Amino acid sequence: MCKKILILIALIIVILSAGEDFFTQEVLKKIEVKYGAQAKRRVESLNTLMISIQSSSEAVQLEKVNAFFNQMRFASDEEVWHQKDYWATRMEFMGKGAGDCEDFVIAKYFTLKQLGISTNKLFFTYVKAVKFQQAHMVLTYFETPTSVPLVLDNINFKILPATQRGDLIPVYSFNGDALYLAKQKGLGQVVPSGMQKNKKWFELIDKIRREAL
Repeated sequence: MCKKILILIALIIVILSAGEDFFTQEVLKKIEVKYGAQAKRRVESLNTLMISIQSSSEAVQLEKVNAFFNQMRFASDEEVWHQKDYWATRMEFMGKGAGDCEDFVIAKYFTLKQLGISTNKLFFTYVKAVKFQQAHMVLTYFETPTSVPLVLDNINFKILPATQRGDLIPVYSFNGDALYLAKQKGLGQVVPSGMQKNKKWFELIDKIRREAL
């Protein structure tokens, strides 16, 4: 099942990356029709940024993509989608111009993936935000599987190693391959069949597939 999802992600990336631009005129038109001219301009701005950094180092790509999406407004799923827990695609997030922590992470993840960073390095990581005493999600970047990950966050905009984020308690991480019990250094212990239980992830991939059609 996970192999099929990874193949589907790769196909989506190829579709989105066709030609010189990262987003086709057809995609931009769909965004404008559904969300308006301002949303289209947001996607155009992302396209311009991605073109400018596609040959840059991964460190630069992480910094620029993190900063770009952190301009978006934080808002709850109830406010934006009138649902308790909704995972928006990158296009939905940019269309609305607002979203919660999962939406920030999803947008950053797929943008960095589209720029060529391996998903072996990028993970959705659930944490507990100590200050707010609530669950939170960040994007983590592992240079190697045993590295201390860098944290891309919409609360603290500065990219820092996880060991310097004492305000976050790691819980678990996942990407398209597997789900792990998270820790501050390295990925942690894999959870057998963990991804098969991650319904939100599979729903998200299906929505992205339909957007690309």
